[in-house]
Amino acid sequence: MKISKKKLTYSIPDSVSRYLSFYGRLKELPLSYDSLRRYKESFALDSTLWQTVIYSPEDAEEINAGLCYIYSLLRTSGNIMVMKHLRVDRIDLCMFGNSQPFRVRIINDFNDNYDYFYVKRADLSRVIGLELEDLLSPNKISYYVDKNTLIEEHITGIPGDEFILNEMKHPKANKTRLAKEFIKFNERCFYTLLGDMRSYNFVVELTHDFDGMQYRIRSIDFDQQCYEGRARLYLPQFYKENFEYVNMVTSTLDTKSIVQYQSEERSRLASRVKHARYILKDLFDVIAKEVISPEEKVRQLGKELANYHKTTFFDNCKTMAELLRQQLLLLDYDE
Repeated sequence: MKISKKKLTYSIPDSVSRYLSFYGRLKELPLSYDSLRRYKESFALDSTLWQTVIYSPEDAEEINAGLCYIYSLLRTSGNIMVMKHLRVDRIDLCMFGNSQPFRVRIINDFNDNYDYFYVKRADLSRVIGLELEDLLSPNKISYYVDKNTLIEEHITGIPGDEFILNEMKHPKANKTRLAKEFIKFNERCFYTLLGDMRSYNFVVELTHDFDGMQYRIRSIDFDQQCYEGRARLYLPQFYKENFEYVNMVTSTLDTKSIVQYQSEERSRLASRVKHARYILKDLFDVIAKEVISPEEKVRQLGKELANYHKTTFFDNCKTMAELLRQQLLLLDYDE
């Protein structure tokens, strides 16, 4: 499938900033994304798309202190006492994709344990995606915004493309459970209008249970939230990069089981919408009229969703946010 090669960037309006401030997502940060762009040199990190960046001595001290404080915000709400034994081990930059994120590796000097977080350019659709992930998925995610800078916590898991190569054919892999999880992930992406969920844009979390392995698939990329015009682009099942997951579903589960798991996930999603209804109302109040996608994509998606659901619910929608609200409202009808 063809997706937009270069996503347009949409700044965060004052109304959304007030929403973020009220719900504790807006923080004054000691560093900005542009601060990290001041590196002096870089070198390739193994055979990956990442490059490790190096700063001048006069910049390095300020940047390291600022990044340690940002990490304390993510993990301990800014408790500076935890910073004394933290240090920045490495800063990497990925030039691939729209956000061109910096990945910061933090080391705990007491035990050499490490963790990561990301510094990205703030974008309205990306922020909406993170907020919806926190509200409507089974996952919680920590992030903060300051003007044009977005801070995201690291989401652990095996990248979906690597999972295909190294884990999917493992003799102890529980393909039935994994297939069920992919179906649930597929439903969540579609009803929350999260696009471009190719295998390298999500991770698979593995949890050992007393009777086997449990799986959870989590998005790690929210660039294409409410952006594309084709409805199929919000369904991970239609990306060629996910063929192995789709093949596993069709070879492992019968049609009745697939329909059952789809219905279960829509029911859970509808329940989350009800529990978060007041926060969602506040969110939609500030984004309902905001432009987060070209007008032609809004019109196309409205028509395709109307055809998919066989309804006129989308006829008067003028923005992506309005389409998303109607999409979530339909969950009550699907229960």
